[in-house]
Amino acid sequence: MNPWKQLLDVQALDTSLTQLDHRERQLPERAELAEVEDQLAALRTEVAAVEGEKHVLDKEQTRIEDEIASIEDKISSADRQLYSGSSDVKELQALQDEIAALKRRISGLEDQELELMEQVEPIDARLAGLAERQAELDQRAVTLTAGIAEAEADIDREREEVRGRRAEVVADIDPSALEEYETVRGRLGGVAVARLEHGSCGACHMKLSAVEHDRILHLGPEEPVRCEDCGRFLVRD
Repeated sequence: MNPWKQLLDVQALDTSLTQLDHRERQLPERAELAEVEDQLAALRTEVAAVEGEKHVLDKEQTRIEDEIASIEDKISSADRQLYSGSSDVKELQALQDEIAALKRRISGLEDQELELMEQVEPIDARLAGLAERQAELDQRAVTLTAGIAEAEADIDREREEVRGRRAEVVADIDPSALEEYETVRGRLGGVAVARLEHGSCGACHMKLSAVEHDRILHLGPEEPVRCEDCGRFLVRD
């Protein structure tokens, strides 16, 4: 049997394997997943920035609350002194003035705290919206990942089927011809054998010279023939 015609069948199977590899790399879900992951990365950056804004406000609110608690302790202490039974009018008046000043200070701090709470409210709403968007993107990423795994499994099954057919064909090919095929295929981008069609190479599509074409037509059917332009083996019908 003509090994070069057999290798043309092998070439077709190898091309199928190459196409399966390409299809696996170019699954549309991969591009979409990459886009979703980019969106998630940008979202996490935005969340970190917004949380940073909230942290500053929360820290200031905590400071105000601590200060209010400290002032309330001072008021309690002043109240105890005020009702301790002292009869010194000046001392009692000073305590009352101090308590009044401390209460005014608390009132001012509570106004500041209210302003802070008003600033925090839209930030919390924004964080809630971002969390909802992140949950949607996370779910989309899970769906896409599952889709990729399913597509890869389908491609793997096709690949194993093609490899099985290739092994059957290769088993009947002369080892030396197969070795030459593999060498040329590795050097010329995966294609080592093509048909000679109307005097042209089926791989590079260059037309052979009339002299070369005539020479090839007079060769034996199992004599190896190579394209004078690309160097690939040519199979004649």
